[in-house]
Amino acid sequence: MAWYQEAPSIQPVKEKKWIAKVTEGAAINFNRIQFAPHAHGTHTECVGHITPEFYSVNDCLKHYFFLAEVITLVPEDYMGDRVFSKKQLEHRMQEESPEALVIRTLPNTRSKRTKKYDHTNWPYFLEEAALWLRECGIKHLLVDLPSIDREEDHGQLLAHRAFWNYPEAPRMESTITELIYVPARVKDGLYILNLQLAPFHNNASPSKPVLYSIQ
Repeated sequence: MAWYQEAPSIQPVKEKKWIAKVTEGAAINFNRIQFAPHAHGTHTECVGHITPEFYSVNDCLKHYFFLAEVITLVPEDYMGDRVFSKKQLEHRMQEESPEALVIRTLPNTRSKRTKKYDHTNWPYFLEEAALWLRECGIKHLLVDLPSIDREEDHGQLLAHRAFWNYPEAPRMESTITELIYVPARVKDGLYILNLQLAPFHNNASPSKPVLYSIQ
């Protein structure tokens, strides 16, 4: 969870004295869910995340299976922050042109799945790193952090802008998926990625990336 939001809520629908919950006497369980995709779990976003124009990720993403490489990175110290650099990516990436890149960061504890990231100044990607990924032809970037940019960057969003090539020539078909979790049992290497989206008409949608090993 991130971006200073309250926890998501799932509550039964109520209509006067009727409560849509079987244990309350109703015939069904019928819930109302309130959440923010960017803050409350794994989500996939398109360039519409940073544009004045509206773009839906479900309109931008038309294919859902990709050749993906999983790599593991340890953040470097940089001007008091922890960052990921172009040099690190050059060293860790083995394939020349996978369509998607899945990045697991260390330490990789299970607490990532429920961590509250507010005011933690998480590790982020330098602009040069995001630019290099774009130049390498990476179309879909998946990370286990709330954002590829610094938590507080005064709205610069340098890595997002570099990866999407915005505003010069926006890469409409490219996506960024954040707040993933890659278990330790998943080894670095090549996989088939199925990037599943909920059909929300929004710049970001809850998503479920699934990796399949290549035999």
